[in-house]
Amino acid sequence: MTTEYAIMILTLITLVAFVLNLPFGYLRGGTKKFSFLWWLYIHLPIPFIIALRLFAGFGYEVVPIILAAAIVGQLLGSRIYNLRVS
Repeated sequence: MTTEYAIMILTLITLVAFVLNLPFGYLRGGTKKFSFLWWLYIHLPIPFIIALRLFAGFGYEVVPIILAAAIVGQLLGSRIYNLRVS
């Protein structure tokens, strides 16, 4: 795999992690903190993101990048929920 191709695939996976977490963050915004649903909305997208990373052939070294995008997606989704409700 060439470096340019690897960067392109990593960017795509990072974008998918961000977009996938937006609706889960939105849903999480309407639940009680530390409830079962709150926990579920945080963790449900993780297996899909891991599968994408492994399918693309990336190791653990890219996890911080993908994790950061997932966290930002969760936070932005929750912020959107709070803006719509208030």
